[in-house]
Amino acid sequence: MFENLQDRLGSILNGLTGRGALSEADVSAALREVRRALLEADVALDVVRSFTDRVREKAVGAEILKSIKPGQMVVKIVHDELIEMLGGEGVGIDLHTPAPVVVMMVGLQGSGKTTTSAKIAHRLSTREKKKVLMASLDTRRPAAQEQLRQLGAQASIDTLPVIAGQSPTDIAARAVQAAKLGGHDVVILDTAGRTHIDEPLMVEMADIKKRSNPHEILLVADSLTGQDAVNLARNFDERVGITGLVLTRMDGDGRGGAALSMRAVTGKPIKLIGVGEKMSELEEFHPRRIADRILGMGDIVSLVERAAENIDAEKAAAMAAKIAKGKFDLDDLADQLRQMQKMGGMGGIMGMMPGMAGMKDKMAAAGLDDKLFGRQIAIIQSMTKAERANPDLLKHSRKKRIAAGSGTDAAAINKLLKMHRQMADMMKMMGGKGKGGMMKQMMGGLAGKMGLGGLGGMGGGMPDLSNIDPKQLEALQKQAEAAGLGKPGGGMPGLGGLPGGLPGLGGAKLPGLGGGFPGLPGLPKKK
Repeated sequence: MFENLQDRLGSILNGLTGRGALSEADVSAALREVRRALLEADVALDVVRSFTDRVREKAVGAEILKSIKPGQMVVKIVHDELIEMLGGEGVGIDLHTPAPVVVMMVGLQGSGKTTTSAKIAHRLSTREKKKVLMASLDTRRPAAQEQLRQLGAQASIDTLPVIAGQSPTDIAARAVQAAKLGGHDVVILDTAGRTHIDEPLMVEMADIKKRSNPHEILLVADSLTGQDAVNLARNFDERVGITGLVLTRMDGDGRGGAALSMRAVTGKPIKLIGVGEKMSELEEFHPRRIADRILGMGDIVSLVERAAENIDAEKAAAMAAKIAKGKFDLDDLADQLRQMQKMGGMGGIMGMMPGMAGMKDKMAAAGLDDKLFGRQIAIIQSMTKAERANPDLLKHSRKKRIAAGSGTDAAAINKLLKMHRQMADMMKMMGGKGKGGMMKQMMGGLAGKMGLGGLGGMGGGMPDLSNIDPKQLEALQKQAEAAGLGKPGGGMPGLGGLPGGLPGLGGAKLPGLGGGFPGLPGLPKKK
């Protein structure tokens, strides 16, 4: 979503940080470029104007111009103001009211209200352990009520039985009553939309609000609509009164103007963002993390949280035990590849790693995209159980059979085997005897300092990664580098006790979060 803006702002601010001293003219020239970049990203003009005015006010002060690293100070000011523009602190769905908490979903047709309703219900039931009831109030769109029922069945969420001929307001009243009788904690009302805002829609929304008395009214808006989404939010807020926003299709290639403008224009917090089609692909909106991503600073905390959600603790412990014995076969490699796919693939992971956003283009040029993982998994699945356990069996005739079965060629199989050998050697070094003790001591000692008991032993269980402070992650990375694990081919230790890394990226290493990242040889080294 923010890639173009990230590239533009990154090049502008890099130009400032490279200088020893800054004059007012330098700052003004940079801010002109920042203003142009934000306007091109479809951010509202008044929002851009107030943003650049606030940055200029702080950036031309004596403290900045006389500071040791004025360029970095300007970057910090831009970063802080970006967070402020996005809303300061993240705000989640408020459930602090007597049950059942009524959440009313509003928005235009096609913005993704029904799917988002199901995603929110799934999130509340799995994370908050709430009992949720969903009700479709859309009596106009064909099969709208059936769509919500099917989504409910898919996510194991209760849905209100459909009674033909009922009006939306009657369905809303019946849903609240059913939630009270059924002991539900939350009731989500999926209202009807229109292709554009009209008077009958607003009257209907007001009537539903009166009958159901919702605690939260969430406006679902498509982030690809740009400035029109801001006008939409303003209209709904004036007529119905919204408490928050949910932006869908944040994984698209839009310019991000809606996300950057809506909080500043409406004063309403963006509570959630849809980042994919799957039921689990709904994230809380954290202004600080989004600002970090836009300025190319990465988003380690979200990456750690994503790892914590996707890692199977039992599998991680089993693999840790194997690695402790210096074993790592092709089945283990396939598990690592699948885990990376679950965490958003290489593109998603790279975008969250500090300073690694620019690596995505190099990887794409080298042919290392997410499709590569699918091909590698297909190769492994085309092998017999014995071949996966002992790759040395793979002679020419066997490779020919595997290539035919996976739709690849012998060269692709040889690359995969080379990657596996590199990883297996690294695993032996980290998990076996001799140097393996170094890793255990380092992890154990660091775990003691950080209060993370689960990191001490290889099979010691998964720590709660979502509670790890970014400063602790930084400390972990520095400690690993000091132990010599940040060298080419070394890799960073996995936070769940499983090593990983990306050899061949010119010395840049990624921490293996939970399961570790597989090595990807073949990228050009930095000269």
